[in-house]
Amino acid sequence: MHQFPIRPIAAGGLLLAACLLATAAGAQSGGEGLSPTLAAIKSTHVVHLGYRESSPPFSFLDQSNRPIGYSLELCQAIVDEIGVEVDDSALKIDYVKVTSDDRIPAVVQGKVDLECGSTTANAERAKQVAFSPLMFVAGTKLMVPKDSTISAPKDLQGKTVVVTKGTTNEQALHALDKKFTLGLNIVVSPDHEQSYQMLVDKKADAFATDDILLYGLIARHKSQDKFRVTGDYLSYDPYGIMFRKGEPQLAAVVERAFRKLGTNHDLIPLYNKWFTARLSTGERLNVAISPQLEDAFKALDDSEGAGN
Repeated sequence: MHQFPIRPIAAGGLLLAACLLATAAGAQSGGEGLSPTLAAIKSTHVVHLGYRESSPPFSFLDQSNRPIGYSLELCQAIVDEIGVEVDDSALKIDYVKVTSDDRIPAVVQGKVDLECGSTTANAERAKQVAFSPLMFVAGTKLMVPKDSTISAPKDLQGKTVVVTKGTTNEQALHALDKKFTLGLNIVVSPDHEQSYQMLVDKKADAFATDDILLYGLIARHKSQDKFRVTGDYLSYDPYGIMFRKGEPQLAAVVERAFRKLGTNHDLIPLYNKWFTARLSTGERLNVAISPQLEDAFKALDDSEGAGN
């Protein structure tokens, strides 16, 4: 079973993540009236969820082209809590496709209310959007052909590496290139599926993105005999659900939804459904929960002092 041992970078990284991913716990429910997002939802009876087409198991399409995934289930729990907040138990969900490149503008511009994908929370993004509590911990690694000699940064000298546009992985590769003077040819594709296809078509020597997404793509394409995930972590990536910044009432609703899942001990079973059990699309990732994420989930349990 794949394990995700986050190296010493995680100690400082988890502290940063706690700051970035902690929403306005204890925020008041807005006194009179609702915050802009919640008011719009109450008026239209619709919540717009942003989804990704090829980020298994977080957000992807099933055989019937319906959006499914771990992140979407978390968003559905938030939708239930929004329903409580706006006193509407029959809210409808409108699924809106987003990409790595347009997901943040989609949130900022109000095209989606919640972005339910595989998005890293970092300080730069936190200037534009807000994030839910921690839902996953990942890091940038490389997918290479089985017979590739690439296993460390020095092996990338002069190689072509594909990354998906608008990802933190793109930034990680440019930093790596600069640090080791690798002379990389970094090419960019619109989404993870296209990046994967470039590796299949031998237009790139490696594909760099979060390790869990690489495992998901290999499992989805049943290409374990063709590709492998290799190398040390090139970045640290704590994931969260994105929503609009500057709305404490909405932040409190998101926080409450996560705390309810934590109190009911639903988070780890939900994780196992998408990361260790066989998916409805047939593949199995066998990715065990990391100690860091398990601790974060346990910390959300109200019975263990959430009110402190």
